[in-house]
Amino acid sequence: MNLREAILKEHSKANRQRIVKWIGKDPQRFKELVGHFLGNEYRLVQLAAPVLSDCAEAQPQLVKPYLGKLIKNLEKEGHHDAVVRGTVRFLQFTDVPEKYLGILANTCFRLLMKADSPIAVKAFSMTVLLNICRKEPGLKNELKLVIEGLMSNASAGLCNRGQKTLRALEKI
Repeated sequence: MNLREAILKEHSKANRQRIVKWIGKDPQRFKELVGHFLGNEYRLVQLAAPVLSDCAEAQPQLVKPYLGKLIKNLEKEGHHDAVVRGTVRFLQFTDVPEKYLGILANTCFRLLMKADSPIAVKAFSMTVLLNICRKEPGLKNELKLVIEGLMSNASAGLCNRGQKTLRALEKI
């Protein structure tokens, strides 16, 4: 399979699943996917994002060598929403090493407080921050304040995620 062509072929769940299946547990194929995702071809990067997210969720060991690059990439401004959403989505299910927690926490707080962040990005950021609080309980009060501030004018879905996150924070 020509990965670049397959990603650009069509934007559908079926195509994404086909690519994820083809990549499977193969680290070389995943490396190629990461190369496209971190590249400069806007449309390819955008379409590679959900593929990368699904691969990382299915085979978390594949993403470990690239976590630093992917987290630093998330830190940059100006990405398509799909890139940010896909990255933060898989980070919910990823055991992030201690050395990246500070950068990731700052980035997720920024995304959570950014007025124009999509609801999914805010919800995923809450979960990533909750996971960080489990390792760094000192951030718990800051996250609680941010979530409480957001919930006053948030969507029903974001309020639901916020309430669940606040309940989970009480147990830390």
